[in-house]
Amino acid sequence: MSSNHFFRAVRNAAPARATGTFLRTPSGFSWTYSEMLAHSGRYARALQELGLQPGDRLVAQVEKSPQALILYLATIRCGGIFLPLNPAYTDSEVAYFLTDAGPKVFLCDPARREGLSTIAANAGIEAVETLGQDGEGSFSARLRATADFEDASRGPDDCAAILYTSGTTGPSKGAMLTHDNLVSNAQTLVSYWRFSRRDVLLHALPIFHTHGLFVAVNTVLFSASQMIFLPKFDPAECLGLMPQATVLMGVPTFYTRLLRQDKLSPETTSHMRLFISGSAPLLAETHRAFFERTGHKILERYGMTETGMNTSNPCEGERRAGSAGLVLPGVLLRIANPQTGKPLARGETGIIEVKGPNVFMGYWRNPEKTAQAFRADGFFITGDLGKIDDDGYLHIAGRAKDLIISGGLNVYPKEVEAEINALPGVIESAVIGVPHGDFGEAVIAVAVTKPGVRLDERSVQAALAERLAKFKVPKRVIFARELPRNAMAKVQKTILREEFKELFRQGEPNGSRLRRAAAAPEQAEPSGPEAHFPLRR
Repeated sequence: MSSNHFFRAVRNAAPARATGTFLRTPSGFSWTYSEMLAHSGRYARALQELGLQPGDRLVAQVEKSPQALILYLATIRCGGIFLPLNPAYTDSEVAYFLTDAGPKVFLCDPARREGLSTIAANAGIEAVETLGQDGEGSFSARLRATADFEDASRGPDDCAAILYTSGTTGPSKGAMLTHDNLVSNAQTLVSYWRFSRRDVLLHALPIFHTHGLFVAVNTVLFSASQMIFLPKFDPAECLGLMPQATVLMGVPTFYTRLLRQDKLSPETTSHMRLFISGSAPLLAETHRAFFERTGHKILERYGMTETGMNTSNPCEGERRAGSAGLVLPGVLLRIANPQTGKPLARGETGIIEVKGPNVFMGYWRNPEKTAQAFRADGFFITGDLGKIDDDGYLHIAGRAKDLIISGGLNVYPKEVEAEINALPGVIESAVIGVPHGDFGEAVIAVAVTKPGVRLDERSVQAALAERLAKFKVPKRVIFARELPRNAMAKVQKTILREEFKELFRQGEPNGSRLRRAAAAPEQAEPSGPEAHFPLRR
């Protein structure tokens, strides 16, 4: 058998669990670890026959399913590089990723094959297959009965996956994650979060994201535990399954929605060992409310697509509301002056920089951005601001750039602004995130139109929905006569965020504020401190 760094670690983690359950669904579908290995071997053979060789990319834009998960494992067994895409991405969005990544194989949902096949052909991709949420599709027809497959030889520094990420300017960048990035981080989390074969993870996260795929799935694999695999998060369903589970990994939205369930109580959560939150800041109020209702303190942690997990509140020890916890074993983390890179003392706020086996190898085909992302001593510049308190707990102060995280998903303002600005009659726009009780942050847009042009919120949202995934479409579109700028003519988004910070309360629009902001432009100009930013009232 050839040495495959990731898969060798998977096999070593569960040598005695061949008949143990790896995955099951509420409907009764299940796979043992032995079946997982067999199915991934069959998938890997089919991929190899499609021409996937070590180092080749496989792009998958498919719905969450057990089969989609096997596709990830099979790609790595082939020595390929797995690249998952959000199923909500539109055809035009997918076109960019296919062109940039240059994959050998592309899998999509059967219902979208007709439109995406043309896009794939334009990107030079010959192998286009389908995989549905039910496991059916053209790819399934290629599977053979034999599960024998010799894993491709791949070392710790070979690329295993690419996840696209971005700041607020420029096109999305592909973060290249090595075999050792995935292995080292998973092994650390298994130890730090005390995962064992007795654990059962409620898996309700998407698997196109580092949280649901590499954190959740890999932690299960490397602890030989099991998971209840759900197609999506449903608070009532998750609450009903908690007597069968021990761990839930979620985004803050999971917990705000669980708090709305009347049955949430110490009794209904008594079988649970651990509740983990990430991908977006967890409000301290949510942390306290969940503890009051259940007796469980949510464990918040901090990570990135480029680094996996960097810090975590302790499994055993004080979990501080509003804190991202302590630095994980094997990870080096410092707070530095954003301009000079000079390390700052505890208690001082600066840019968060990390170094360790969890940190990615660079951005796909982008050596310039890769060089900009690292200090000379190898520390990765995260772009997040934070401070470390006297006890070593990390507190995130915000993002150095304007990235919006809504419901645990990244929204890049420049991308949304470009689509708004392309609409007839729009001069310019600014997209920001504002506090939202359910999603953490809500995407809103402030748009300036040409004189005499009348646009309404719904028409703008409808136009954007044809070009952007639903989670990127602004929940509110506000019209202004101009945008606030500084002396260098740069739009001051801090003023916009302050102006609209109370637009939503408890997940619902603040009606009186919204009605004033979206009122007809013929009404009188505002006076006083808002004169520099004249909203249409």
